[in-house]
Amino acid sequence: MAAADAMMMGGDTMASMEEMEGEDYGPQLVDSLEAQGISATDVKKLKEAGFHTVEAIAYSTKKRLTEIKGISEAKATKIQDEAAKLVPMGFTTAAEHLKARQDIINLGTGCKDLDELLGGGMETGS
Repeated sequence: MAAADAMMMGGDTMASMEEMEGEDYGPQLVDSLEAQGISATDVKKLKEAGFHTVEAIAYSTKKRLTEIKGISEAKATKIQDEAAKLVPMGFTTAAEHLKARQDIINLGTGCKDLDELLGGGMETGS
């Protein structure tokens, strides 16, 4: 949406557009680990080894990180811990998943046979 369109919608929309523009979406560059206390030389080593995003480091194995010259096991653990703080790892417990599934509402399609085939209708996802 263009800024001019957002202005026409009112001040609240413009403020929310500015908030969205300030947020970063997508992969985070490995350089952002420096703000988490990882040294610039270690970040350079990670880049040279082919790790260009924080996500790649968070999902990598500790063994793969220790294969990089100059990265000890303790350092690899610290790097992975800091990367995991920046990346939502996506783990949910079975209890959390069950709760989310219980909150799903089925909407009927208007066709009894189709609703039966779909197991009660279309899931809303909310």
